[in-house]
Amino acid sequence: MSGHKAEDPRIHGIASSIRVVPNFPKPGIMFQDITTLLLDHRAFKNTVDLFVERYRGKNISVVAGIEARGFIFGPPIALAIGAKFVPLRKPRKLPGKVISEKYVLEYGTDCLEMHVEAVKFGERALVVDDLIATGGTLCAAIRLLERVGAEVVECACVIELPELKGRERLNGKPLFILVESH
Repeated sequence: MSGHKAEDPRIHGIASSIRVVPNFPKPGIMFQDITTLLLDHRAFKNTVDLFVERYRGKNISVVAGIEARGFIFGPPIALAIGAKFVPLRKPRKLPGKVISEKYVLEYGTDCLEMHVEAVKFGERALVVDDLIATGGTLCAAIRLLERVGAEVVECACVIELPELKGRERLNGKPLFILVESH
């Protein structure tokens, strides 16, 4: 699904609170900076509320947040819908036994790791991040969760960069976004 109810006045407030920083972290990248959204308590609350409204009552038992900005939105969503929060971290950040998944993103490569026993077979999972660009990070998260037998119900991001066609890489996995950036 592309966006939330376009007529919802909260969407405009969320979109207008996101700062775009040109040429960061390298030339040609238009960085979508959510730190300005976080400074606006109303926009931050509305962001979380819109996700909670969508996922409450959907029998989701796992909210998997992608490091680092998925850690901002994932925990309040998980608490509000009665699910556990599972962090998907960069390499060597989690103690104990982990599984990992390498991926390519718009300006390099990276890897996500998850504790082996954090998610059980058959659990219904929501993947949360701040942004989808090329889709590499979300695809890696989906693969990690599916490798342990979870059903990924949907991916949720605050922002989508549609020109980078990340949605197309999700192989039909549902994607819910609040703001399309152009």
